[in-house]
Amino acid sequence: MEDNLHFDGAGKPRMVDVSRKHPTHRTATATGEIELGEKGLAALGSSGKGPVETTAALAGIQAAKRTWELIPLCHPLPLEKVDVVFDLCDATLRCTCTVKGEARTGFEMEAMTGAAIALLTVYDMLKAVDKGMTIGGIHLLEKTGGKSGDWKCAP
Repeated sequence: MEDNLHFDGAGKPRMVDVSRKHPTHRTATATGEIELGEKGLAALGSSGKGPVETTAALAGIQAAKRTWELIPLCHPLPLEKVDVVFDLCDATLRCTCTVKGEARTGFEMEAMTGAAIALLTVYDMLKAVDKGMTIGGIHLLEKTGGKSGDWKCAP
């Protein structure tokens, strides 16, 4: 059975053994978006719960740091930087989460988790005025480092 699978030869789940890999500098960037209605757009600057984008960015950073607690077979990784940025275009709020550090395995799940939780936080903060928001398109944009090398999402 291949070393990178999350199941052993008997089909039981396992954490992948990365102990023989050498730590390398790695980055991962993920994105996703939330479609806002008119009332959600109006409340984006600050809802009754506080500053939406600031709170959501903090939630995304916290989620990236705790990904190993949320996804059962993820490794706890030493994150050295997490950056969560929002861009608004028309009624679409895009979230981009970048994670950096030196580790034996990549930060893809941390970046995607950070983006997803940041967007869910936006939804939570605006749901009182806009229940029709939709979240989607969460995906890896790029990653660097590691045995498989650099990867970038095709445009």
